[in-house]
Amino acid sequence: METVTAKVVGPRDGKSGFLFQGTVGVRFMIGGEESGGGFSLVEHPMAARALAAPLHRHTREDEYSYVLEGRVGALLGEQVLTAGPGDLIVKPRNQWHTFWNAGDEPARILEIISPAGFEHFFADLADLGGVTQADPQTLAGLCARHDLDVDPGSIPGLIERFGLRLPGAPL
Repeated sequence: METVTAKVVGPRDGKSGFLFQGTVGVRFMIGGEESGGGFSLVEHPMAARALAAPLHRHTREDEYSYVLEGRVGALLGEQVLTAGPGDLIVKPRNQWHTFWNAGDEPARILEIISPAGFEHFFADLADLGGVTQADPQTLAGLCARHDLDVDPGSIPGLIERFGLRLPGAPL
């Protein structure tokens, strides 16, 4: 099992891609291979009012979203949270949740995933060109491989309730 070696990950280091073309991105900073499987770290830049995902739940990992810039909203079960720079949103496994850019300016978060492994879902999705480029069967298989439950039918209600844009919708 490899462990993290001393290094600096600069602001432009790491592979980048889109989860939703033009609205939600991903930059890979530390993978599970580097942390001995304990965690992974990705950055998610989000366009103004962008919904990051439909309601979903992870069965294997917890997520921690540290807000770098902008305002980020999150729905965890029935609880609605809003966080700003320096705040940390805790998203425990087995809880239905989603998150979004709650402001009219870009937002960025650091996403800590523990234990590591789910970063591979993001990598596979980015390699497919994002959600809007992948066919439904491929997406379903990707979710199944990562024990991710997703409710795509939640998107219209989330957009209306929180004043958001469709994932992947142009600015």
